[in-house]
Amino acid sequence: MPANTDQQAALRIASGRKPFVEPLRLGERLKEIRLSNQWTLEDVSQRTGLARSTLSKIENNQISPTFTAVQKLINGLGIDLPQLLTPPKVQTRTMGRRDLTRQGEGERHPTPTYEHELLSCELAQKRMIPFKTIVRARSFEEFSEWVRHDGEEFLMVLEGEILLYTEFYEPLQLSRGDSIYFDSDMGHALVSVSEEDAVVLSVCTRGDAV
Repeated sequence: MPANTDQQAALRIASGRKPFVEPLRLGERLKEIRLSNQWTLEDVSQRTGLARSTLSKIENNQISPTFTAVQKLINGLGIDLPQLLTPPKVQTRTMGRRDLTRQGEGERHPTPTYEHELLSCELAQKRMIPFKTIVRARSFEEFSEWVRHDGEEFLMVLEGEILLYTEFYEPLQLSRGDSIYFDSDMGHALVSVSEEDAVVLSVCTRGDAV
């Protein structure tokens, strides 16, 4: 009776031999390559010279391919070794989520320097955080410390003009329609310089999503 997977792994460790590649990942990757090219097992068999039954067993993690079999796969499929050993893509299911925010119906969070309006508040587990901000601050001295948070940020001026202060650069003036993308763990602050308070749209990535 053949040894089970755990026993085989223990025997390989005890003997100092390592498997050429993990069968599970290689099997999944082979199937991914085959399906992406719309090949049947028979197509791959004809290209590589490996029997359909052998290919099926490799894809279903029933056997681990020999070095010779791997060479035949590489040559027959016209790929190189790194392509074959690349981990399979994680399959994700599109949820089809959406969250509409009508004008003025966002969740408001006023501060002494900004008046934030959080958008798409009903959608949980977002990878991005969109919000609109009225920039009330009129001088950098109004900030007791740099604003900073994990992740990255995209900012576009919707109305008015601002000065964008950042920790490592000279202040930058932005007008309506101008946009900028920056690492938001870098200290930053916005100041309105137009007659009316400027309004900006920002989209931040969650720190755990980058």
